[in-house]
Amino acid sequence: MKQIPVYLFTGFLEAGKTKFIQETLEDPRFNQGERTLLLLCEEGEEEYEPDNFSGKNVFIQPLESEEDIQAPALEAMLKKCRADRVLVEYNGMWMLDSLYQRMPENWVVAQEFMFCDANTFLSYNANMRQLVYDKLKSCELVVFNRCSAALDRMEVHKIVRAANRRCDIAYEAPDGTVEYDEIEDPLPFDLDAPVVDIKDEDYALFYADLSEDFDKYDGKTLRYKGMVAKSPRLAADNFVFGRQLMTCCANDIQFTGLICRWPNAASLNKGQWVTVTAKVELKWHKGYGKRGPVLSVERIEEALPPAQPVATFY
Repeated sequence: MKQIPVYLFTGFLEAGKTKFIQETLEDPRFNQGERTLLLLCEEGEEEYEPDNFSGKNVFIQPLESEEDIQAPALEAMLKKCRADRVLVEYNGMWMLDSLYQRMPENWVVAQEFMFCDANTFLSYNANMRQLVYDKLKSCELVVFNRCSAALDRMEVHKIVRAANRRCDIAYEAPDGTVEYDEIEDPLPFDLDAPVVDIKDEDYALFYADLSEDFDKYDGKTLRYKGMVAKSPRLAADNFVFGRQLMTCCANDIQFTGLICRWPNAASLNKGQWVTVTAKVELKWHKGYGKRGPVLSVERIEEALPPAQPVATFY
């Protein structure tokens, strides 16, 4: 089945999505005559000017509600206009899972961009953090437009990096000039130390970094505090060690842990707080069902719960 590339543009009302898509479709470097389905998931003050597109090959289809996102309906729209690709101006108040889980199987997101009004972003983040995180977590580029010299780029940078450590960040001034974020993100622990000490407040960042690049931790000896979890599916000398982690809000708190191997694992109690010193080995384990980090425990010490038992990025 032929794959259909999807170009996804997210952000809240008046964030600049329509303007960017309009300019993109006017650009002959992007629009060389390919039949294009443009799905509009919200109606802002700015309207499209199809007569200015580079070609008469763009077919605009509004989606009135989140429930309109259904694979059969989307397939019918694509077939009707015989399009080769799809652009989506997504509604900032809709969760991205509605699109990712319901779009046709052969639709593949080729690029995902998020647009933000620098003057309202912090307010959105303070009041609708879950929706902001939802759009940040998978985008390749986040563009802050209408940026003034007063914008605290470090504050914005930290919010973006808490959700997504890989995306590019761009700041567009009112005059149209663009600067890219060059703030470095050094890890708060030394991966080259004989024993990598991870502080309580750095667990979330550690776990996110580990999840993005297992190989970087292979062979490292770690020391950090966490909670013991047990599973009947694991061998007697195995247990799971980690912490509750809140990514963006209380609704998404979940236990995040790694499998440990220790001869005295049976002596540990579920929910017990301990500090573990262990060496990371990347190997296949049935508990993961795939290759993953297994901690070979060298030392365990009893510990008190951290001041903030649920780990966060803040």
